[in-house]
Amino acid sequence: MAPGLAPGVPPGGSPDTPPSGSPDTPRNGFPSGSPPTTARVLVVDDDPTVAEVVAGYLDRAGYVVDRADDGPTALARAAAHRPDLVVLDLMLPGMDGLEVCRRMRGQGPVPVIMLTARGDEDDRILGLEVGADDYVTKPFSPRELVLRVESVLRRTRPAAVERPLGAAGLTVDPVARRVTKNGAELALTLREFDLLAFLLRHPGRAFAREELMHRVWGWDFGDLSTVTVHVRRLRGKVEDDPARPRLIQTVWGVGYRFDPAGREAD
Repeated sequence: MAPGLAPGVPPGGSPDTPPSGSPDTPRNGFPSGSPPTTARVLVVDDDPTVAEVVAGYLDRAGYVVDRADDGPTALARAAAHRPDLVVLDLMLPGMDGLEVCRRMRGQGPVPVIMLTARGDEDDRILGLEVGADDYVTKPFSPRELVLRVESVLRRTRPAAVERPLGAAGLTVDPVARRVTKNGAELALTLREFDLLAFLLRHPGRAFAREELMHRVWGWDFGDLSTVTVHVRRLRGKVEDDPARPRLIQTVWGVGYRFDPAGREAD
């Protein structure tokens, strides 16, 4: 078994048959809402076995897959054929995944799922800080990764017609996926946008971090520090003084709430 792959994954071979019984997984083992083949995913990993297995799963799920084994090659591939999403290993030779993510973000918005080593919480936090939209820890199941890819891409597709949301000088357009504050556009990541839109739809209501993970991003498991990081990043963009947040307030012992009046927290 190759490092980075969960037990039971055949290195270099055909993907194994996934277990039956999942309500969202048809017989071919992939989400029923798999995207058309026009969705392009760039897989960046210097372990050829991991990259091959991941690319095989994504190809079977209906994606067009590009591969790169280092940072410069990944940036060149992204410039030549702009991906709809990037699966990016954090530990790359020469130029690490954090720098690759920063440079790709400089070329334009693109969703990024970071692959990190198990237990390296600081690395996961850094990945989210530079704009990664999700992360998967090694060893991982390629089937889980495919589901994460589908989840992220689903949130980038045009949503049903929904009127813009507004409060406290903020305007969120769910269809155009644009956010402005007092008329100036804000650069939000995919996860930050979804979180802000959700909070604006439920002003004044407190949500636990577990509930935000499930209702905003559809996760039934994961590291709760992910929510904390996204809240901190979002405050840095929407608050006048992120050190004294008035809009996204901490409710001690519960979680967070959005106060449209922007009042001083109790």
